[in-house]
Amino acid sequence: MAEIKDPENALILETTKGKVVIELLPDLAPGHVARIKELARAGEYDGVVFHRVIDGFMAQTGDVKFGKSGGKDFNPSRAGMGGSSKPDLKAEFSNMNHGRGTCSMARAQNPNSANSQFFICFDDASFLNRQYTVWGQVIEGMENVDQIKRGEPVQDPDKIVSMKVAADVKAA
Repeated sequence: MAEIKDPENALILETTKGKVVIELLPDLAPGHVARIKELARAGEYDGVVFHRVIDGFMAQTGDVKFGKSGGKDFNPSRAGMGGSSKPDLKAEFSNMNHGRGTCSMARAQNPNSANSQFFICFDDASFLNRQYTVWGQVIEGMENVDQIKRGEPVQDPDKIVSMKVAADVKAA
C-alpha cells in the first residue's frame, strides 16, 4: 500500500473496480481541494457513476446532482450535466502536467465553472495544461482506474462506492 504522508490531504475511493488513493494538492489548488474534501465528507460522491470514460484519455465522475446510481435523481441521459448545490469555483490553473493519474476538475466553457465533477487521466493529456485545475494525483490503485468501463455515456457504468478523506477513515 502506498504511504499516505498527510491523511488530511488524501482521499480513499472505493470504486466498483477497487480501491484508489489520491494525494490532494492544496498548495496547487486550495479552493478546489477544500470543495472536494467538503463534498467527500458530506457523502456527496458516494454512489456517483463514472459517466464519461474515454480510452487513452480520462475517466470523468463527480456529478453529485444527476450521477448517483440508484438515487432518485439518477438519470443516465443527464449524468454529467450537474454539479453540487455550492457555487462554481474560480479557476486555479497551474503548470502541473496532466499526466497519468492526474486528477483535475471538469468544467464548462467558462474557466470559472468547475463545481464537483472531476476526471482522472489514463495517459498524458498535456494539451489540458493551464486550462483545467489539477487538484490531486493517484498514488495507489491506478490499475483499478484502468478497468473502469468506457463510453460516452457509459452503459451500466462503474461508480464511486464511497469517497472519504483518509484522516476520517478508521483503521480496521
